[in-house]
Amino acid sequence: MSDYTTATGHDVTTVQIAEGNQVRYWCHSLGCTEAQLRESVHAVGTAPERVRAFLATLSERGVF
Repeated sequence: MSDYTTATGHDVTTVQIAEGNQVRYWCHSLGCTEAQLRESVHAVGTAPERVRAFLATLSERGVF
């Protein structure tokens, strides 16, 4: 885990989808479902900026 964590201990530099509490945190933070989060991480990797941009692109296209 990096030195960049939230008060609840979540690493804010990497979108992690292995643990349920991390998935819930990122779904809430990014405003997406678990399926959307997992698809996004699979498509673009674990960088939050890239995941956020990928979700926005899909939303603009009407996919989500």
